[in-house]
Amino acid sequence: MTGRFLRAGACPVCRGLDIHPWKKGTFDFSSLRSDQIKITDSEYGKTWDLHACGACGHIFADPYPEPDFLASLYGEVEDPLYDQEAEGRTRNFLPILNRLDLLRPGRGALFDVGAATGILGDAARRRGWRVDGVEPSAWAVRKASEKYGLTLRQGGFEDITAGAGSFQVVTMVDFIEHTPRPAEAVAKAFSLLAPGGVLCLVTPDIHSPAARLAGRRWWHLRPGHLAYFSKRSLRVLLEEAGFRIVEIRRYAWTFSLHYLVSRFRWMNFFARSRASSFLRGIPIKLALGDSFEIYAVKDPSS
Repeated sequence: MTGRFLRAGACPVCRGLDIHPWKKGTFDFSSLRSDQIKITDSEYGKTWDLHACGACGHIFADPYPEPDFLASLYGEVEDPLYDQEAEGRTRNFLPILNRLDLLRPGRGALFDVGAATGILGDAARRRGWRVDGVEPSAWAVRKASEKYGLTLRQGGFEDITAGAGSFQVVTMVDFIEHTPRPAEAVAKAFSLLAPGGVLCLVTPDIHSPAARLAGRRWWHLRPGHLAYFSKRSLRVLLEEAGFRIVEIRRYAWTFSLHYLVSRFRWMNFFARSRASSFLRGIPIKLALGDSFEIYAVKDPSS
């Protein structure tokens, strides 16, 4: 396939050739827009043509958007609703920082991949981490600077320049499912980490009970997601890059009641009503168990 879309040819995780159709796409990807891939889009159930690898179980979009085209779309993304949910989203990141405090008690330098408006970076900096990060959205990079005084790199993770072994932690929270080249991204993280450094990776689990129960309306089935991992494919992905997995947990999300109400068109009246500020002050924890939270170490001998 030419133009803005490419064919995979092989599994993006293990390079296996035993590929078979898994799910027919449910939207016209040829007209993909930047508003369809922002963090707070609500186009649940819209998927690419998905294929599965018989060797490692990875599920991925095929065809997928050409990297330069994808980068241009993410560069245009603006997402004010994400910024409005900053307080709730900070709560999402605190358990991650608590785990990192245990795994790397000496703190050090942390690199956040897909940093959005810098919410995780700001929380980490207040814990004593030296923070760096990359985000493709020009709008989000600007917000991070204006709101938190964070200087993020604007662009793609694959394009950043930093010394090998410069960081003690790399975080990839809801990033890896957005890239058609996950093996390259994880290899880049490995090169950035110092020996003993930790990669934190959060990504949806398409085989979770919640995903099966929700079916085609599962909230992680959306145009921005090009890849879906199993525990097996994540293990292959990380171990092939040289990592040793030290912990696999289930991630729990916290959102304000206002944000959850806004997800449903028939309830938008309440989200826009005078009660909106009240709803923003009510946190709701969603322990659905449908995302992996993984910590992997670059062994000192690496």
